[in-house]
Amino acid sequence: MKEKFKRIFVIVADSVGIGAEPDAHLYGDEGSNTIVHTAEKCNGLNIPTMNSLGIADLDNILGTHQVLHPNSFVCKSQEASVGKDTMTGHWEMMGVLTTSPFVTFTDTGFPKELIDELEEKTGHKVIGNYAASGTEIIKELGEQQMKENSLIVYTSADSVLQIAASEEVTGLQELYRCCEIAREICMKPEYKVGRIIARPYVGKTKETFKRTANRHDLALKPPHKTVMNIMQENNYMVSCVGKIGDIFDGYGVVKTQKTISNDNGMDITINEAIDSSFKTGMCFVNLVEFDSEYGHRRNPIGYGKALEEFDIKLNQLIKVLRDDDLLIVTADHGNDPTWHGTDHTREKIPLLIYSKSIKNGKLIPERLSFADIGATILKNFSIDKPDYLIGKPIDELFN
Repeated sequence: MKEKFKRIFVIVADSVGIGAEPDAHLYGDEGSNTIVHTAEKCNGLNIPTMNSLGIADLDNILGTHQVLHPNSFVCKSQEASVGKDTMTGHWEMMGVLTTSPFVTFTDTGFPKELIDELEEKTGHKVIGNYAASGTEIIKELGEQQMKENSLIVYTSADSVLQIAASEEVTGLQELYRCCEIAREICMKPEYKVGRIIARPYVGKTKETFKRTANRHDLALKPPHKTVMNIMQENNYMVSCVGKIGDIFDGYGVVKTQKTISNDNGMDITINEAIDSSFKTGMCFVNLVEFDSEYGHRRNPIGYGKALEEFDIKLNQLIKVLRDDDLLIVTADHGNDPTWHGTDHTREKIPLLIYSKSIKNGKLIPERLSFADIGATILKNFSIDKPDYLIGKPIDELFN
């Protein structure tokens, strides 16, 4: 079978979950629902593009209403992996089942033994070492960091060790070197966090500190080849936008472009769709601001505004898609901005699946794994799925 769709665009609206998973009670997340609760706090969402694709079939989202949507299939999907992390969600989309969650240090900070080893091997004093917003901890400790040329170490609800330092005092290359040392230390099973993240900033005082675009992630590689690797091996484009390349540590990535905002990520994706040299393959996009700027900061009003701004860009993308393109809009976990704490929430994700060539669009049954996305991609390109990858293709697309 020749591919039905020449290009497949997968856009991950990071953290836009749509209701608690069956096992959410194990995570303290029973009752969470990112998009529904956001809509309620905003007195309704103005998202006409997603409404036209059928998102109102999935839940009672204030501001939306059910419509006929012949060009799109919609459904929810459960996560088969354990945890509620960025990496597990994205890896599962590409066929990887994670059975042991990545280690987090949200409540305790990192162990003294780890910090001692990091100080010894980098030659820098470590300050901070607690869970915090990156902008806030830089505001609190940035002046001390610059005075001492120390390293601000912090974490979050994710499985991450983040190191912030001044570009002007410590320097980018030195910060990156220290992060590489941290990555090596954190390969030990007891410390095995998913990502080490360099967080450089500029400015002279807490009033003027600003993080720069020179963030650098050092992630674990997936445990085996993913759908992306298989696409690459079969000479298809795997174009990654945002932090996708970092999440997979470059594994299976043909082309990568970093982003500075959701809007910028969508502009890059629109340019990819217009690009005549991108003839066939996949474009995998992460839009992180829903999660980083609004979910973790428990800001439902900002979250709602970001969804409305995304909806406008989504309409612009749809207008430039070709007849034989497929678009999948989804998420990787939840981060209900009305929830307690600052952690991700264990939620199902939406799947909005659009193509101009789909004529029988409707609500379809709930999927049991995010990996059905990757399995669908492989089926479309007539590539056999290896047994070590999970997922079942969405057959409604091929009937």
